[in-house]
Amino acid sequence: MDIQSERRRLLDAEGEHEDPTGLMSEQDAYLSKVKNRKLYLATFASVLGPMSFGFVLGYSSPAIPELTAIADPRLKLDDVQASWFGSIVTVGAAAGGLLGGWMVEKIGRKLSLMFCSLPFVFGFTIIIAAQNVWMLYIGRVLTGLASGVTSLVVPLYISEMAHEQVRGTLGSCVQLMVVLGIMGVYLAGLFLDWRWLAICSSIPPTLLMVCMCFMPETPRFLLSQGKRREAEEALRFLRGPDAPVEWECARIEDACDEQGSSFQMSDLKDPGVYKPLMIGIMLMIFQQMTGINAIMFYAENIFEQAHFKESDLASVIVGLIQVVFTAVAAVIMDKAGRKILLIISGVAMAISTTAFGVYFYLMSKLHSSTPPSEEPNTDLAWLALASMAVFISGFALGWGPIPWLVMSEVFPLKVRGFASAVCVLTNWSMAFLVTKTFQDMMNVLTSAGTFWLFACMCILNVIFTMVFLPETKGKTLEQIEATFRGTSGP
Repeated sequence: MDIQSERRRLLDAEGEHEDPTGLMSEQDAYLSKVKNRKLYLATFASVLGPMSFGFVLGYSSPAIPELTAIADPRLKLDDVQASWFGSIVTVGAAAGGLLGGWMVEKIGRKLSLMFCSLPFVFGFTIIIAAQNVWMLYIGRVLTGLASGVTSLVVPLYISEMAHEQVRGTLGSCVQLMVVLGIMGVYLAGLFLDWRWLAICSSIPPTLLMVCMCFMPETPRFLLSQGKRREAEEALRFLRGPDAPVEWECARIEDACDEQGSSFQMSDLKDPGVYKPLMIGIMLMIFQQMTGINAIMFYAENIFEQAHFKESDLASVIVGLIQVVFTAVAAVIMDKAGRKILLIISGVAMAISTTAFGVYFYLMSKLHSSTPPSEEPNTDLAWLALASMAVFISGFALGWGPIPWLVMSEVFPLKVRGFASAVCVLTNWSMAFLVTKTFQDMMNVLTSAGTFWLFACMCILNVIFTMVFLPETKGKTLEQIEATFRGTSGP
């Protein structure tokens, strides 16, 4: 009963009455004593994971042209094999999502992160030592598996460590590091061959494992395991020596007690569980149905049609646009809020995919009516380039980082592993479906029709955001949870 009475005393110290203004001033008083230096350090260590995952996603772009032209017949890829080399990562990542959901609950967030650096390194080692196409595939599946685990664990780790004033910015660093990794591998691909590129790609996961040794487990996971003393130590590390961490500890513990112990399937009937789960799943479906993978897939062709000779340099430019706008999103996330950025992002993508459709439609009309002439093609190519720039910057501003951020914020503690696994599995399965069926969609619906379908999806995702998504800016994870349960938050 000792801890119980201490918690009551600490919570009573917030103010005799449970009035929200008193709570807010208490919260602000607490946050004013917090030092963020070590929190930033822990975030930097954990986002080496998403950077590794960016290297995996970007690796196929410079590697495939080399592997299709390689002299060694055992390693030479034909078109079908090249397509699998690119997309098999998503199969590994879908499995990694399920594995990650189980791991975060069983061994915790920190150890899951450390373990996922192993398949990254093993996968790239198998690619470096590859003697045949199957070794290349196995290497890609392993790095994909690690990417799936990372895409689940890192957002969780950051959201459970960070406090509400900086959670949006730090959570957006996940996507920022993914696009930095993609750009890094594109840049390195200009100078290195595919084997050296794989050696370079295994540096971030190695650093991840080393750095995470010195970082704490998340306080929320420790409290859910009943380890209060360790949780207070972790909070003291993250919040600095001056913050009265017992207050935050008591607040998290109260929410844990209210929830009960572990997740059962019957919990899915609870609106505090099924509402955020449906929102998480829909965000992941919409993220892939915006056509981001299709546009990235098509990027080089578009640049070629625009008579942009250096198509690999063009990829670096695309990467740069992504990095800049994801960084902008990270900076303004906690000021603007999640909802408004998703709406702006969705509108920008709807306009640009519609313009893409118009471009393809006019191109097909030109081809059918007149003998191919240079001039109109060049004029229209600028429409494609402009659409692409607007699309990529729009995606990076909202629908790139925010679904992952919201996924890490909305789930109650006891279902966080299960629900995040369902979301990650949905995301990667949709990525696989869209990438694999894209060519068939182009054949059936024509290029213009396919992009107009993506435009309709972007309009739908704007409506979905406006109607169903609650704003999570500036709220503690416990307050967000209470919003879905329909009670007032702690």
